[in-house]
Amino acid sequence: MTRPTILTVDDDPLVSAAISRDLRSRYGGDYRVVRATSGAEALSVLAELALRDQPVALIAADQRMPRMTGTEMLEQARSHAPGAKLLLLTAYADTDVAITAINDIGLDYYLLKPWDPPEERLYPVVDDLLGDWVQEHPDHTADVRVVGHRWSERSYELKTFLARNHVPYRWYDIERDTEAQRLAGLAQASADDLPLVLLPDGDALRAPSTLQLAGALGLRTSAQQPLYDVCIVGGGPAGLAAAVYAASEGLSTVVVEREAPGGQAGQSAAIENYLGFPKGLSGSDLTQRALAQVFRFGAEVVLARDVVGFETRGPVRAVLLEGGDAVEARAVVAATGVSYRRLEASGLAELTGRGSTTARAPARRPSVRGTTSTSSAPPTRRGRRR
Repeated sequence: MTRPTILTVDDDPLVSAAISRDLRSRYGGDYRVVRATSGAEALSVLAELALRDQPVALIAADQRMPRMTGTEMLEQARSHAPGAKLLLLTAYADTDVAITAINDIGLDYYLLKPWDPPEERLYPVVDDLLGDWVQEHPDHTADVRVVGHRWSERSYELKTFLARNHVPYRWYDIERDTEAQRLAGLAQASADDLPLVLLPDGDALRAPSTLQLAGALGLRTSAQQPLYDVCIVGGGPAGLAAAVYAASEGLSTVVVEREAPGGQAGQSAAIENYLGFPKGLSGSDLTQRALAQVFRFGAEVVLARDVVGFETRGPVRAVLLEGGDAVEARAVVAATGVSYRRLEASGLAELTGRGSTTARAPARRPSVRGTTSTSSAPPTRRGRRR
């Protein structure tokens, strides 16, 4: 993302240099600080930034300027930078004007001059304004873009995979969005190429598998070592907990997860009976905390790989992955949780991801000879669907 701009406007060269210096010394690493010495010059700068589609985070203007006051300039600046935070620099005698500007032009804050020392009188104010701006303007330039049909099962699967692995993405419906049609045209994508996944580095994936998408995103899809002490099948809360306990004892550990870490619990909006969190937490927070512990102790997590079988190879056990790969370990823990039974209705499989829903049913737990079986079923949570 292009660094957002902080624009200062003051007709006094000394004051202009001072405010720019103080802002640049604290925010110069993340923001571009630009100076203007009149309202007209500031509006010209804002117009140029708008044409370049460059974001403006903050405009700090002096009230007492000739030909155009600070409030007049900030009011006109709204049309060029509608999302920018507005800060008015005033003398004590101008406080009534500033209060009126809060109601009339949506002024965010006014600051009395001088602002020395800036650590006490300038930076706390600007920190709050910039913090609010960042929350209101998240960076989407690094988002993955997905172009496809809304009733496509593959589109549904890819979007679910991205969401569950906390990868920001933007969805474009080829039938509804002009931008989707434009992107498909630029990529020269045919109907067989959909869903089309456009990565931030410019690569275009045409109807990729989940495994291909994971690899393109830089997610680990294969084990790094020839032999582990422990291989855990399933990355839900039970599997991640097992990984933390094993790795913390110095055992080389790998977790193999078919979809995304966190299991069913990772999709919960609120978990209120999990030990150690009296106020509750979301499934996403729980997953992120668990993953941080897993990686801290050096365990690996292999994603987007489906385990299709187990094999004994002398003193070690092999976890067989779809596609022919295998992970060998001295011990295997199955933390696969539950799987839903599906109605044996004609055509139901073809409607998965296209509007059909499945009610909860009794689950079947796998039984694997020579392994330890652990459930990764989530704890009871508020709002659980029946």
